[in-house]
Amino acid sequence: MANILVVDDEHGIRDLLSEILNDEGHTVELAENAAEARAARQQGRPDLVLLDIWMPDTDGVTLLKEWRGNGQLTMPVIMMSGHATIDTAVEATRIGAQSFLEKPITLQKLLKAVDQALARDNGSRKAEAEAAQAQVVAGATAELTVETVMTGGQAPPTMLDLAPQGLQTFELDKPLRDARDAFEKAYFEFHLAKEGGSMTRVAEKTGLERTHLYRKLKQLGVDLARGRRGGSGS
Repeated sequence: MANILVVDDEHGIRDLLSEILNDEGHTVELAENAAEARAARQQGRPDLVLLDIWMPDTDGVTLLKEWRGNGQLTMPVIMMSGHATIDTAVEATRIGAQSFLEKPITLQKLLKAVDQALARDNGSRKAEAEAAQAQVVAGATAELTVETVMTGGQAPPTMLDLAPQGLQTFELDKPLRDARDAFEKAYFEFHLAKEGGSMTRVAEKTGLERTHLYRKLKQLGVDLARGRRGGSGS
């Protein structure tokens, strides 16, 4: 259900529209002139506005232009009038109104216009969300393309590509020492696979001396032969 703002200087029209829309499950806020409509719009965004064209202080078309000019026309607006000309209705639609209802407004026409306006607005929001998601995906693809060019036509290696056991996962519900050992084992297996089993290059990559590296790998139970399958070690 929607939050609908009804703007009309006629008390009877406001009450009638409020009663009908409340019966349909909508939340209705009422304004009898442009000043009250501005205040209601400033306090929060309504999902839909039913806006009378002829009002004593500021007419509905002028208020519509104002909202559009200051970026507040972010909701569908249905114009209403009992004696507006076709030119006025066309102008309101050109400015941004979704539709036009001629008074006296029948129940059927009111509900149909409201449903169509809300459905169209929801469709626009969905399209905007999908477009934003597409931009995120396109940006990620562009970054990958740049990395591919910089690495000579191949995407940079990842743990999924290089680690002997594929993408690693770690159990965190265990003592810190055990969790650290599991991580270190995966870390060294990753670099061994990446460097084709070369202990010299792994030592340089990890910042360890070869002797210390051998001792560490033995302590962790790392299979050195597995790392050499992809190339010759040193």
